[in-house]
Amino acid sequence: MIKVREILVTSALPYANGYIHLGHLVEYIQTDIWVRAMKAQGHQVTYVCADDAHGTAIMLKAEANGVTPEAQIASVKASHEADFSKFLINFDNYHTTHSEENKQFSEMIYRRLNNAGHISTKDVEQLFDPEKQLFLADRFVKGTCPECDSPDQYGDNCEVCGTTYDATDLKDPHSTLSDATPVLKTSKHYFFDLPEFEQFLKDWTRSDNRLQVSVANKLQEWFDAGLASWDISRDAPYFGFQIPDTPSDEPDKYFYVWLDAPVGYMASFKNLCDKREGTEQALDFDRYWMQENEHKTEVYHFIGKDIVYFHALFWPAMLAGSEFRTPTGVFAHGFLMVNGEKMSKSRGTFIKAETYAEHLHPEYLRYYFASKLSDKVEDINLDLEDFMQKVNSDLVGKVVNIASRSAGFLVKKYDGILSDVCVESELLEDITKTGDEIAAAYENREFSRAMRLIMQCADKANEYIDAKKPWSLAKQEGTEQEVQDVCSVAINIFRQLMVYLAPVLPELTANAKAFLNIDDLSFASRNEWLLGHKINKFKPLMQRIEEKDVAAMVEDSKASLTQTETPVPSEGNKPDAKNQTSSTADTEQTDYIGIEDFAKVEMKVAHVLACNHVEGADKLLQFTLDVGEDQPRNVFSGIRKFYEPEQLQGKKVICITNLAPRKMKFGVSEGMVLSTGEPKTGLTVVTLPDACVVGDTLA
Repeated sequence: MIKVREILVTSALPYANGYIHLGHLVEYIQTDIWVRAMKAQGHQVTYVCADDAHGTAIMLKAEANGVTPEAQIASVKASHEADFSKFLINFDNYHTTHSEENKQFSEMIYRRLNNAGHISTKDVEQLFDPEKQLFLADRFVKGTCPECDSPDQYGDNCEVCGTTYDATDLKDPHSTLSDATPVLKTSKHYFFDLPEFEQFLKDWTRSDNRLQVSVANKLQEWFDAGLASWDISRDAPYFGFQIPDTPSDEPDKYFYVWLDAPVGYMASFKNLCDKREGTEQALDFDRYWMQENEHKTEVYHFIGKDIVYFHALFWPAMLAGSEFRTPTGVFAHGFLMVNGEKMSKSRGTFIKAETYAEHLHPEYLRYYFASKLSDKVEDINLDLEDFMQKVNSDLVGKVVNIASRSAGFLVKKYDGILSDVCVESELLEDITKTGDEIAAAYENREFSRAMRLIMQCADKANEYIDAKKPWSLAKQEGTEQEVQDVCSVAINIFRQLMVYLAPVLPELTANAKAFLNIDDLSFASRNEWLLGHKINKFKPLMQRIEEKDVAAMVEDSKASLTQTETPVPSEGNKPDAKNQTSSTADTEQTDYIGIEDFAKVEMKVAHVLACNHVEGADKLLQFTLDVGEDQPRNVFSGIRKFYEPEQLQGKKVICITNLAPRKMKFGVSEGMVLSTGEPKTGLTVVTLPDACVVGDTLA
């Protein structure tokens, strides 16, 4: 008997400001597969989530749509739940952060932190929109870069020269909401004293395998730079919860959305506990969230790598400071690329969940993602050609083919009855034992390894069928028992494969259960072989992906995303920011340059002699480049959040060498390293083959 573990699992909360797309689905599919696999292994697992429903962006989007924020978030929530359902994401509860439960826990946590002396206030000078009558987050301010004079830059960093700055440093700033010139205004803000928890967080991030090693290493940069107090308040007007117990003679203050968003995990679970109270499925909230129960139950968060700081620093510090348990583990994943590039509206590869589901079966995507996902924080690539070939080869050509090749003989000649004995017990035992490795791979989030092991089992089955050739045996005299035995072995292996694939392909395995005439596909069930068992008539379980359907999905994505209303930019690093491209749709090129203009740009092959972080700059990397000159060149590039220095060390890249040197606060930049993509969402440095000669000019 296994020890039954009590596990609570969450995915990051999607922002109630737009649609679900394939980039989002990486996380929800990953989480759902893990939950199903752990349930299949006999554990008690609860999976909750919610819409992240607060913030300035929600308020502005509702205003633009002419509805109340409550109506806005209700509409989006219904859309999100419909999309998740299409992709077989099986939440035990899907709630909203705009709930009484979330208000209760947010206020409770704040009061406990405040009473313990972890909350302080200080005056903050910010840009204020005199027309909209609200303070402007950095992403709602644009102006001219104070360093390189590039126009139309956001209020936190320049996308041209990579300089970081405060929004108040911009030249000629304007509000992106009203185009008004903002004014400086002072307001009292509330801060959570994160530095008080520095030693706790240093220990927490390195203990008990709570985080992937690469994530813990990345967080060390924050400790090295020194933690700062965290601003947890926002001024009215704001859609969210008011901070309690503030002075009555002062303006209302609201919780910054990132304070109450993770509290939504607790709120959704509490909502579920209340729903199940008095039933056989009753859950005890305190058993999962009180400190004294931390080692009796487990809590795991699945998130994107862009929101690690909030979940692995702010969130555990908040919980520890307010006497709640901290997560057992926080699992981060990378972003989604399509055809090797960031998702693109113009190419039709920025695909909404709804658009995909109109053309292709969601289980195709679940399997393909599973075949790519590991326990590493790595971006994954949805190559549409490989996607089509892999699904057709693995699922249709290998797995389903085993059943279709064998079932007909059994139903036609033996009334669907399998042999009473297994004539290939060694083969079946080998595949049964492989289940232990597959189960471990699922638990460790090594889904790609699990899929490889499963397909190896499928290959063994097909090799066995090809060697025995039941179709030839059936034409010979006196081979009736052998045909039944061979096909029975094949059906038993197919059953094992369905056990192993059930977390990934719940609909296919449900149909397979009907065909196999069984009720149980848990991991334990693989130890009981089907002997003397009657199966039903085989019906096609999965169709091949057709190229025309993939092409139609891509074409419809171009159309649907051009017609979709542009969401209001989210505030700060919101959960919906992962995998998003720029909020402005791609447009056709209308301003052309002549060949003489292009000829002015001098691009040379450069060898990266050194690449390092820049102390005090959270968005810059510093390159030392050999471009074939007497002295190496020093170049700064705003790509730090997309690369670790060692990834670029020794590479050959393209450097623009005839740009005027730019003086920055960290030194002089003597060129530009070429990248593709968009600075807000994902940049890929253009690298060249080793055969390229340093100093050669690109023509």
